[in-house]
Order: sequence, then structure tokens, then C-alpha cells
Amino acid sequence: MDGKVVVVTGAGSGIGRELAREAARRGARLALSDVDVDGLAETVRLVGAETSVEVHSDRLDVAEQAAVAEYAGRVVEQFGVVNLVVNNAGIAFTGSVAQSGYKDMARVMDVDYWGVVHGTKEFLPHLIASGDGHLVNISSIFAILSVPTQNAYNAAKAAVQQFTESLRMEMLAGGHPVDVTCVHPGGIRTAVARSAGAAEGLDSATFATIFDAKFARTEASTAARVILEGVERRRARVLVGPDAYVLDALVRLFPAGYQKGTVAVSRHFGVV
Repeated sequence: MDGKVVVVTGAGSGIGRELAREAARRGARLALSDVDVDGLAETVRLVGAETSVEVHSDRLDVAEQAAVAEYAGRVVEQFGVVNLVVNNAGIAFTGSVAQSGYKDMARVMDVDYWGVVHGTKEFLPHLIASGDGHLVNISSIFAILSVPTQNAYNAAKAAVQQFTESLRMEMLAGGHPVDVTCVHPGGIRTAVARSAGAAEGLDSATFATIFDAKFARTEASTAARVILEGVERRRARVLVGPDAYVLDALVRLFPAGYQKGTVAVSRHFGVV
């Protein structure tokens, strides 16, 4: 990645921050964005303390298509080329279908799915023009295995998977010089569960505490290394964490049966 231009959304914390740090260690020049300007500033500070690579940072709400289009233009204007784009920004919301409001569900789709679409469409021409581009869209193990009270997140991440796989086939069929990777992290130690919204009368902290204590086994720094290794190997699909491999196999073996087990586990931990 030495000298390559790497774009990372949601770089203010978690996997996004660690992707920025790891890419910088490998010599990449960075274009970083997040809605959390304080978190983004801390990421830039960490990168600067560890490396001397060029960094461009901007506040960006990936749900706003016009803003993403303008941002892509600024990145290309500064660097002249874009080699790797990681659409990582995402949010979560806790609530059953009956409890969740339309606006809350729509916001998750706007960020987690449409944010990926915006980042893909606005940067894709530049990735093609680079002659050796790579697009990475962060989905989730929850695109493969659904859980109660995370219906909007499950749906958005499943949409990301299908969108990404379709795009990869289009790049192959068209002979375009762009590799496409869909990433499915398992339980990663990030703030996404702790910062999730919740339906009225629910406390998302309960789900976050259980998720962090029982399921978030993989460090964000480890996830970043796994993802970038998958990029270097041009993999179409990357699972992150041992739990992601186990759950992927479970759903393949028991595509309907796993649902009863998931409900039982959710009840045990008081999620439903």
C-alpha cells in the first residue's frame, strides 16, 4: 500500500480508526471522514504520532449523497487518484419491529446501506480510473445470521452484502480494474453497540453490555489487519473473528433451525 490513497469512512473510532492506523503503517496516504469530529481528530493525531503519511480529514455524513459527492471531489483534487475505498461508517438501533419507529429504521438504512451506495457510486469512477482500484464494503455477520431487536441493522447489512456482490460481478463482467470485497465482522470490540439508539421504553445499554461482555471477542486492530490482508489477497469475501466463521457455518448447516437457538440465547440474556 506504499503511496496508495486509501479512503476510510467512519474513521473516528473502532474498525475505521484502526484501518486508518494500519494502512498508514503500510505507507498509505489517507482520506478520513466521520460525523464525530472529535473522534476523527483523535484518529488523525494517532496516525500523525505513529507515521508521517499525508492525511486529509473531513466531517462527513455518508447518508447525504450530495455531501459524499462533494467530498469525493475534494479527495481527488488533493491526491489526484483514489486506490482503495473502505465504506465503513455505520450505526445500530435496538428495538423490535413493532416497537421501532419508521424514522429510526430509516436512519439505519440511510447510514448503513445508502451510505455504502453513496460512497460506492461517487468513488467508483475514480477507482476505475486508477487502473488498479479496490472497493471494500463493511457488512456484518448479522447479514448472515439475524438476531431479534436488530431488524433494521440486519436488513441494512444484508442489503450491503447483496449490493457488494452484485457490483463485484459487474466489475468482472465489464473487465474493469476494480476488485470488490465484502467484509463480515463478527463480535468486534467497538463502540457501535454502546452508541446505538433504542426504541421508546428500551435501554440499548442492556444489549450493548451483553454484546461487549459475551460476543465482542476480537479487537478492532485485529479486524483491521484481517481486512487489509484480505484486500492484499484480493478476496471477494472476508470473515472477521472466529465467531464469524462459526456462525457462518451454523447458518449454512441449519438455515432455519438456527433461529430457534438464537431466540433461546436472546431470552437467556434478556434481550427479548
